[in-house]
Amino acid sequence: MRRMIKRIVAACVWLAAAESGFAGQDHSAFLKGPFTSGPQVTKECLKCHAKQGQDFMKTVHWTWETTQKVPGKKDIAIGKKNAINNFCISIVANWPRCTSCHAGYGWKDATFDFKNPDNVDCLVCHDTTRTYRKDQAGAGNPSPSVDLVKVAQNVGKPSRANCGSCHFFGGGGDHIKHGDLDSSLIEAKRTYDVHMGTDGANLACQACHEPKNHVIPGQAMSVSVGQGPRVDCGGCHGAEPHQNARLNKHTATVACQTCHIPAFAKDEATKVWWDWSKAGDKERKPKEDENYMDDYAAIKGEFKWARNVVPTYAWYNGSSDRYLKGQKFDPKKIVYLTKPQGSLKDPKAKIYPFKVMRGKQPYDSKNNYLVTPHTFGGYWKHMDWQKAITDGMKVSGLPYSGSYGFAETKMYWRINHMVVPKEQALKCSDCHGEKGRLDWKELGYPGDPQKTGGRKLPKVSKG
Repeated sequence: MRRMIKRIVAACVWLAAAESGFAGQDHSAFLKGPFTSGPQVTKECLKCHAKQGQDFMKTVHWTWETTQKVPGKKDIAIGKKNAINNFCISIVANWPRCTSCHAGYGWKDATFDFKNPDNVDCLVCHDTTRTYRKDQAGAGNPSPSVDLVKVAQNVGKPSRANCGSCHFFGGGGDHIKHGDLDSSLIEAKRTYDVHMGTDGANLACQACHEPKNHVIPGQAMSVSVGQGPRVDCGGCHGAEPHQNARLNKHTATVACQTCHIPAFAKDEATKVWWDWSKAGDKERKPKEDENYMDDYAAIKGEFKWARNVVPTYAWYNGSSDRYLKGQKFDPKKIVYLTKPQGSLKDPKAKIYPFKVMRGKQPYDSKNNYLVTPHTFGGYWKHMDWQKAITDGMKVSGLPYSGSYGFAETKMYWRINHMVVPKEQALKCSDCHGEKGRLDWKELGYPGDPQKTGGRKLPKVSKG
């Protein structure tokens, strides 16, 4: 009941915002309509904005992949297009559902034409009416209920609602995947996020993720190993943002986010465990946990949720390791899908906060690698793992032995949002007190460095 009330309130907020006149530049003289499809709108947009269309088609928001050097492995094209995670696992064979968040139209299978500019969805980023919606299983096409003429005539600069229409709803719904990104940020208070608070700075996403030729900097660990355009707190705040010299000294070792994001998923719970091996029990009824979230779905398995979460802390040098499709592993050990690189002795590494997502997902028990099951329209319909895996592996191009099991996986997601005002940031005792939140030995220290001495880095040869 409480969840239902929250959703109704959220819907009312969105409706009120739309009615209050969030308007962009009036394009009514240029975009007359009628329009019956997204590509029809785009064709009209490109008459004036052909360069912008070509620029956008070079970005990862369009390609969903980019070539990067995976630590200790090789240069490979990686991204949402071929990544494996421990939420919905893979977009392979599941395109119509997963690509509802692609900034394009019609990616329903592997034949999607990435070279056709008419397939670009201009409206999902530039709608100012807050009435534009993607069809949840429409391969990126707009919902039939959308008034395309109204939206097209009222385009403007992207808002948090635009970016959030995909980034807040990853993993199948609001607040599920990232932990530090959910719809609460659209109308947040300053105490919830000092940058996005409507009673404070009220910044749009692009204030930090400043675009250039439609390239939006930022590297999510879930789809990248960290190469490419980045966003850094120091870009606005400088390398020594504090008046206190002792605090400024910490910036060499501790990331800004560590002290200034004491907790994430502060209002809505985020998913922290997904066990696909428990799926298939049609008799099991879901139960609401203390966060008012269901713990089970027959087509998906068992879930665990957490709210107001204290992050997991680890060294991070800006690069992360990741599991690659077809990579073999020891099924007796936890499989890390993403893992931050760095250590106490790494001069480039700092202590960062992370959400850690854990779960169990299907793998080929003879080839010992993770599989890409056909779930949307597949397992979710017939609930036959053998068929779902066989069908999905045919599309992904990996051999399937015909034998499967379930492997435990672990995935790190870096926390960057829900930054609190400085007066709410962590105090010295939060880390260095008797019940401090940092596991010093796990971080490589012999104990609390306030007592045992600070970080001692190896000398670097000048030769």
